[in-house]
Amino acid sequence: MRIEQNYSLLKHNTFHLEVKTKYFVEYDNESALEKLLCDEYFFTQQFLHIGQGSNLLFLGDFDGIIVHSAIRGIEKTGEDREYVWLRAGAGTDWDTFVKHCVDAGLGGVENLSLIPGEVGASAVQNIGAYGVEVSGVIEQVHAINIETGQKRCFTNADCNYSYRQSFFKEAGNIGKYYITHVIYRLRKRPEYRLEYGNLHEQFADKPVTLSAVREAVIGIRRRKLPDPQVTGNAGSFFVNPCISTRLCKELQEQYPDMPHFPVDEEYIKIPAAWLIDRCGLKGLQSGGAAVHMHQPLVIVNQSGLATGQDIAHLAGEICRRVKDRFSIELQPEVNYI
Repeated sequence: MRIEQNYSLLKHNTFHLEVKTKYFVEYDNESALEKLLCDEYFFTQQFLHIGQGSNLLFLGDFDGIIVHSAIRGIEKTGEDREYVWLRAGAGTDWDTFVKHCVDAGLGGVENLSLIPGEVGASAVQNIGAYGVEVSGVIEQVHAINIETGQKRCFTNADCNYSYRQSFFKEAGNIGKYYITHVIYRLRKRPEYRLEYGNLHEQFADKPVTLSAVREAVIGIRRRKLPDPQVTGNAGSFFVNPCISTRLCKELQEQYPDMPHFPVDEEYIKIPAAWLIDRCGLKGLQSGGAAVHMHQPLVIVNQSGLATGQDIAHLAGEICRRVKDRFSIELQPEVNYI
């Protein structure tokens, strides 16, 4: 187990914010985690478990203990005529896992290529992109209850997945479980999802393979989104809002070009990027933070010197203007710390 004091979190948040934590603890196996959870001092402090920090906004230094999993690795745990089951450590880089699957000829996660983060976070956030959500391939989530120390195996149904939601994000459950491993069920014969506009266009006249889909997704993401290793950002800052069919019809009368996607009979999903763009907010700045010029769903640390407060202030201004114009409340996908 690794323990650091007065530790910089610069490499642990993709906004590239220079903030520190009183203590940083990293464990690389379940036994070390169990030992940590038996430490009386640990529970006298404020503590937070993080992955790569790709969905975190630190508003300042963290006066407590930041915990990080270094449980990594990928292994096959089962196979039948249609599927292969892979078990990945929670600290495994997500895109490393996707590449492993594609290289092995296993389908199900290729559309989720290049999403920043780690395996554990994929199960918490129910990450999704280009018509695919990771909940569609998650078989089990293995975790430890930090209050009791008991291990629990969550089935897919137990995880209560919905759009960018899970059991682990519900009130009363946040931070209650530390995920150690996730088991995914991948297809031997891939079923491709190419209906997302830009992705569909790329395969109009060429063969579809797992590697081709992965390359296409990576290409689209790199064209649309700033690289967090170059420019600090957390990817999509806001969740696409779901509004009532009544409000959607009212808005369509005024904005007939408004993109919309039915969720069920009562709700319609509206792209947050379109709402922000229609408000003319590309390039809007607050201190060192700015709305990205090419993808308004992304807030960037434009100067490299932005503070968490700069970013939070800008996000608040975006929410205010969208609500004033469309009567829609945007919700951050990013967690404020």
